Amino acid sequence: MNILVINSGSSSLKYQLFKMPEKQPVHSGLVERIGEAGSDVTDHGVALRKVITEMSEGPNAAINSPEDIVVVGHRVVHGGERFKGPTVIDEEVKKQIKRLFSLAPLHNPANYKCIEVAEHTFPNAKQVAIFDTAFHQSIPQIAYRYAIPEEYYTEHRIRVYGFHGTSHKYVSEQAIQWLDNPKAKLISIHLGNGCSMTAINAGLSVDTTMGFGPLSGLMMGTRSGDIDASVIFHLMEHA
Repeated sequence: MNILVINSGSSSLKYQLFKMPEKQPVHSGLVERIGEAGSDVTDHGVALRKVITEMSEGPNAAINSPEDIVVVGHRVVHGGERFKGPTVIDEEVKKQIKRLFSLAPLHNPANYKCIEVAEHTFPNAKQVAIFDTAFHQSIPQIAYRYAIPEEYYTEHRIRVYGFHGTSHKYVSEQAIQWLDNPKAKLISIHLGNGCSMTAINAGLSVDTTMGFGPLSGLMMGTRSGDIDASVIFHLMEHA
């Protein structure tokens, strides 16, 4: 039994194929510069099809046919408040992922595209979504609510969601195991093209630097991070 894990970033696609139940990695790789000038990989759909070819053809082939894959796990960046853990993907889940495109425009469309390609390529496999926001659903209200009118939350769900949850969860679990202290208070730092920090208490996220979308907090590769909102109005008037 094989499980394919897909991590679609804003400009990259990482993957790893595991033989189960041994949890043995049998194939892995990375496609970069997706959608960038001069790249022949125009979008994440093209990237995933390239991955499938690498896994199934040539001397390093790890599968004989699509039927060898029984589960495909997809990292999905934004799950809103609805998704609090791994979720089997159906049409309703896809609808919710698509509804959140505007909140994670660099990521959710890419995640959605990979889901559709995987569904077509592995029609008999179970597709499972793992949401970056799920780990942060334990953040208390005092930390996830903004100091804005109540109706912005009740009607529009404007709140801190947090991201990179799968990374922060894994790092905190490893740190807790290494420290042999399940009640450890930790700060986890995720550094990549996107960056964030999370405060963790006894394995639960209690605060994080990213907010409503994956733009706020630390400075990143193509995102400024926190910036005073008055800068926008100043530039509108003077630039």
